[in-house]
Amino acid sequence: MTARKQNDIARADFGPVTVYFGDRNGKYPDGNQVIVRGSDSVAVFDTPISANAIGPDFTNADLCILGHVHEDHMAGLHLLRGKPVYAHEADVAAARSWETLADVFGYEGAERARSRARFEKDFHYIEAPDAIAYKDGATWDLGGVTVRAAHMPGHTPGHCALLVEPYGLAFIGDIDLSTFGPYYGDTNSSLHDFRETLRKVRDLPAKVWVTFHHKGVYTDRQRFLDDLCAYEARFDARDARLLEMLGAGPQTVGQLAQGRILYPAHVNEPWVDGVEARSIAMHLDDLMGQGRVARDGDGRYRLV
Repeated sequence: MTARKQNDIARADFGPVTVYFGDRNGKYPDGNQVIVRGSDSVAVFDTPISANAIGPDFTNADLCILGHVHEDHMAGLHLLRGKPVYAHEADVAAARSWETLADVFGYEGAERARSRARFEKDFHYIEAPDAIAYKDGATWDLGGVTVRAAHMPGHTPGHCALLVEPYGLAFIGDIDLSTFGPYYGDTNSSLHDFRETLRKVRDLPAKVWVTFHHKGVYTDRQRFLDDLCAYEARFDARDARLLEMLGAGPQTVGQLAQGRILYPAHVNEPWVDGVEARSIAMHLDDLMGQGRVARDGDGRYRLV
């Protein structure tokens, strides 16, 4: 690996792969940009806000492969107009249409229009109506370098890791190993799938792991596995928080959402309550399946 700065953006090179690090190591709302150069074509993985400052290394790319579809991963698509954009078949509708993406986020009424205006301002958001669907195992031959998609759902239904072969680099997207922990708060996210994904990601044939947010690059497998274990432990910590809250007596999902299992109390964005409620409902389903929680006829949940 070599590391240096270009256009005031820190970067790291791994053979034909360059990782440009976003603001604060890609902390949301920014992200880390991966560019892969083959002898025939150049691919970019996702497009964070920082993509807008990279210059020709980014804008001269031949195609974009989205590991999944969220607004912060689409912030450079406006610079790639007319070039192929690929998204997994389970996410591609959200790439093609604002209305579908708004449904994914659970936006309703005036919030839909406000959010689109915010995304256009903060993320240069545009729809990608011609986005091309790909399947698990899809490959792109860039000339001496191959990209392969490995379906890793949960965060979104179509979330994928993108493997650069034969160089052993895995872009794992929003399996970001942050202290916040896994995010599965969309209307179509899945706690169950995310748990399975964190078991599978260990087995990717990689020696370098790149996250879109927060951690950036891992080249030490043990450090990667240690952080992955800590990240996975957030599932159990959230279960424990819910059980603690229910220890005070039966509560509805809405009441539990006010107590928060994801966000600290000072975060008051309009989407937080919906994300908390959806995430809590998934945990409650799991806990009911384990026989630890029951739901009464009045819609309140209680300890068993």
